[in-house]
Order: sequence, then structure tokens, then C-alpha cells
Amino acid sequence: MKLVFSDKKSGKTAQVDIPKDREGMLIGKMMGEVVDGTAGGLDGFKLQITGLSDNAGSPSRPEIEGTRKASPLISSGPGIRHPKKGFRSRRVVRGNTVSTDTVQINTVITEYGAKPVAELFKPKETKAE
Repeated sequence: MKLVFSDKKSGKTAQVDIPKDREGMLIGKMMGEVVDGTAGGLDGFKLQITGLSDNAGSPSRPEIEGTRKASPLISSGPGIRHPKKGFRSRRVVRGNTVSTDTVQINTVITEYGAKPVAELFKPKETKAE
């Protein structure tokens, strides 16, 4: 599972892999909830869940309860690209709760920890040979 976190102040985004033993801390959480960042190694940070994606690439919609997949008739928002005025389409989307099928969790930093934010967004150094 990947945790993608962004900072509204700087406009930067980074991602971190969540270890299997810490995934349980996030399962059952819903979109819009504020969670502790310790699951992703961000001690002291508070993160608000803004979106989810499952293993098939389906985005989540906040109005669909639970972890189920559904095919609602939608006109805008997650799951629809380039909507035209009056256009509606039936798309497969996921519910608003984190489950074992969730692959990516998108979050926004709401409270900052002791670690400087610039250190979180450093590019990873590649191994030179």
C-alpha cells in the first residue's frame, strides 16, 4: 500500500510505502478522516484522507459507503474524465473506506510534526556506478 501525502503550503507531493504490519492502522478509515502519520513513518504529522485507489485502478467516491464497488451514473468528479455539459456515464468506482484491496491512499498534511517538511520532499538519491 502506498501513502501519497501533499503539502498545501509548498504545493509538493511525495509518496511512501506502508509496511504490511502497519497497514492495519489505516484499514477501516474513511475519506475525510484525519489519521496519524506514523503508519507511513511521518511521526507527529496528521494527515487527512482525500482519495483512494484500488488494485484495479478504480477511484473512490465519497458518496458511496463502505468498501464495495458500484457503478453509479456520474457526471463529474473522480472516475470521469473531461465531462461535457449534460454528459453522464455509468462508471465502476470504489466506496469511501480503506480496505485490503486499497493500493493508494491520497492525503493532505493538516498538522506538522517535528521533522522539517523540506526533508520529507527531498528527492531520493540514485545509486551511481
